[in-house]
Amino acid sequence: MSVDHYENFPVASILMPRRLRKPVAAIYHFARAADDIADEGDLSDTQRLQQLDAFRHELDRIAGEETPLTPLFQNLVLTIRQYALPLQPHYDLLDAFSQDVVTKRYDNYADLLDYCRRSANPVGRLLLHLYEEATAVNLAYSDAICTSLQLINFWQDVDKDYAIHRIYLPLDEMAQYGVTETQIAQKICDKNWQKLMKFQVDRARTLMLQGAPLGSILTGRIGLEMRMIIAGGLRILDKIEAVNYDIFRRRPVLRPLDWVIMLVKSAPHSY
Repeated sequence: MSVDHYENFPVASILMPRRLRKPVAAIYHFARAADDIADEGDLSDTQRLQQLDAFRHELDRIAGEETPLTPLFQNLVLTIRQYALPLQPHYDLLDAFSQDVVTKRYDNYADLLDYCRRSANPVGRLLLHLYEEATAVNLAYSDAICTSLQLINFWQDVDKDYAIHRIYLPLDEMAQYGVTETQIAQKICDKNWQKLMKFQVDRARTLMLQGAPLGSILTGRIGLEMRMIIAGGLRILDKIEAVNYDIFRRRPVLRPLDWVIMLVKSAPHSY
């Protein structure tokens, strides 16, 4: 999952075993800071890319067993070394955030998946390494869940993303369903839009369910956390459907009753 999904599903911090909260916070703060460079403030694109390059240089220092220069990375390196975390997922996140600075459209679903591979999947992979559960099977399930969560976030936030000049809907699929950028700008929720979004929602749900066995493989509080995250993603998809895909005027959010429903659905073997 990308860092945005910690905000969508804050149960993660509640259910996380105490011993893992500090290392998870170190990963989160790194990802959050890099994401903010790409998205927040009034920096030019050149300045954003320069600051992300500075983050890469800090990772390079860690890779070279040198001491990082900044407190953020001095804290992160302790977690990386204590838990033998791979560095590649950290580099992948920086690549994705740099891509956000320069790439505002995606021609097709394959390009979007490649972005998700670097923007969402690394966090799930790092968490599995923290849990000492990073088997090939578990990593594949995690990738499916994290990519689905990223897609769900996109479909939830089409309007918000367009406000910062980004469209994550694949352009070829927009054309296939007869949806234009002008339609997004004008917030038009017609039958073409509904058909396009139904296709996106159905695909994201299928992907989430492909990864759902991970929630049963992981045990204890970590397993419950994972099942809650899965249930939260599926709940957002249900809510998008419930408003007939008009995310322009009724952006789906999780409310207190939703958390109760998610907890019920997070019982073992619910998927």
